[in-house]
Amino acid sequence: MAELIAKTPLDDMAPLTIGTLTLAEVDLGILTSIAPYAQVKIAEPFKATHGVAWPAPNRATGKAGARAIWFGREMVLLAGPKPDPTLAEHAALTDQSDAWTAVTLSGDDAGDVLARLVPLDLSAAHFKRGHTARSQIQHMAGSITRIGSDTFLLMVFRSMAGTLLHDLERAMASVATRR
Repeated sequence: MAELIAKTPLDDMAPLTIGTLTLAEVDLGILTSIAPYAQVKIAEPFKATHGVAWPAPNRATGKAGARAIWFGREMVLLAGPKPDPTLAEHAALTDQSDAWTAVTLSGDDAGDVLARLVPLDLSAAHFKRGHTARSQIQHMAGSITRIGSDTFLLMVFRSMAGTLLHDLERAMASVATRR
C-alpha cells in the first residue's frame, strides 16, 4: 500500500528573494471559517476564548499564531489555534486548513509588486497595518492583509498555489529590474 506524505501547497518552498523583496510560504496553522448565526453576538465569546478581538469589516486582528481575518460579509477566518468548541453555539465553524495557500511578500517594493497584480490602492496611506481585503490577485480570488509596514499576507485557493508563485515571481523580477 502506498504511503501518503502530507505536503504544503508550495511543497515547503524556500524563501525567494529578488531585489529588495522576499516571498515566503507560511504555515498559518489551523484555518477555520467562522460564520455567526443570525442576530448572535460573537465578539465577546470569541475574545474570551482566543484573546483576539473580532475584526471589523476589512480588518484583521491578532498576530502570527492567532490571527482573525475578516473574510467576507459575516465571515471571519481564524488562523492559528484550533477554535474553541463553545464557539459552535454562536457560529458555524468550518475547517479550511487544506483549502488555502498563504505567502508573505515583504520588502521596500512590496507595494509596487502588488500594484501590478491587485486592483486596489494598497499604499500605506490607505491600506494600513491590520487592513485586509478580499480581491483579485492577478486573475485569482484571494485575500490580502497588511501585517507589517512593508509586509503583506496573501492567500489564494490551494489549487492556485503554483499560479500565485509564478505571477508574484514575474512581478518581483519586473520591479527589481527598475532598480
